[in-house]
Amino acid sequence: MRFTVRGGQPSQMLRVSIRKVHPDKVEELTAWLGELNGPRRDEALATLVDEGCRHETAVLIQGQDGPVIVYVMEVEDDEASRAAAASSTHPVDVDHKRVMGAALADRVEGQVLLDLRP
Repeated sequence: MRFTVRGGQPSQMLRVSIRKVHPDKVEELTAWLGELNGPRRDEALATLVDEGCRHETAVLIQGQDGPVIVYVMEVEDDEASRAAAASSTHPVDVDHKRVMGAALADRVEGQVLLDLRP
């Protein structure tokens, strides 16, 4: 499942992606995200600035049918953010695309049940 929710302010959007994770890649995915949150944090934060992203978080859930990741980004402009990520030449982004591409499987189907904004 992937969806974008526009926030109360014109320049605030949440991009949410919910994907299955290949069970044999959970350890590699966990290590990679730990690396982004640790020794490569400054590199990762620099890419967020380029992508107009204020906040990025990932949650791994051990679901009944296997592992699932919920990935959420708060971005200023969804299209511009995606374009910046796609054209990035930061080494950390190249590594991120490789690890995520190998680890992630199908999108999880879902339905947005609540979307409140003042």
